[in-house]
Amino acid sequence: MTFPGGALLGCAAGFMNVPRIKGSHNAMLSGMAAAEAVFDAIGEERSHDELTAYEEKVRTGDIAKDLTPVRNVKPLWSRYGTKLGIMLGGLDMWANTLMPFLKHTLKHLKPDFATLKHADKAKPIEYPKPDNELTFDILSSVFLSGTNHAEDQPVHLKLGDPAIPIQDNLPEYAEPAQRYCPAQVYEVIEEGGEKRFQINAQNCVHCKTCDIKDPAQNINWVPPEGGDGPTYANM
Repeated sequence: MTFPGGALLGCAAGFMNVPRIKGSHNAMLSGMAAAEAVFDAIGEERSHDELTAYEEKVRTGDIAKDLTPVRNVKPLWSRYGTKLGIMLGGLDMWANTLMPFLKHTLKHLKPDFATLKHADKAKPIEYPKPDNELTFDILSSVFLSGTNHAEDQPVHLKLGDPAIPIQDNLPEYAEPAQRYCPAQVYEVIEEGGEKRFQINAQNCVHCKTCDIKDPAQNINWVPPEGGDGPTYANM
């Protein structure tokens, strides 16, 4: 969780309690633990090293007490599906709460991007048109996020191989970036009988789903120039 010159806190470190859908409290606790570690380091006139005390505070403090009993819930959900997975996850939480000495920790069997089905094995979903009362179109929702990127800045969504989206992802997965992106950043455009992959980086709301979910692991999200992006304070 630490490295020379920095540390991972809050959601960046994965401190969300999944079954309780809570994470703000652990984000604040991690900030407090990091601040205490920084204060101690300054008091000892240390520099150019790692805040190892921060990780120790996380692993022995309230964050660990909150997350340890629920550590197996998401792996069970991923392995056995929604219904059975949630039942087994609840049983595991109950067992870990009553018997905290249990040390078994499950891991995901495969990374998230490897769970995608091929297009010929998936049934297309026909979504109803937005009614503008309870449901809204994507671009209207993107507008409400206040996201903004200077039009002349370098695109912060990098493709390892620009040919992969059309050459591999389109025939195998119907190019899933068109669907898993919540901001309509990615499109497959047909011009003159040729298809091309278009990146509307201006729309990006910085969820990093593409970086995680792309089946070829070909998309790399990097921080945009000048710190542009959504207006988080208004979201």
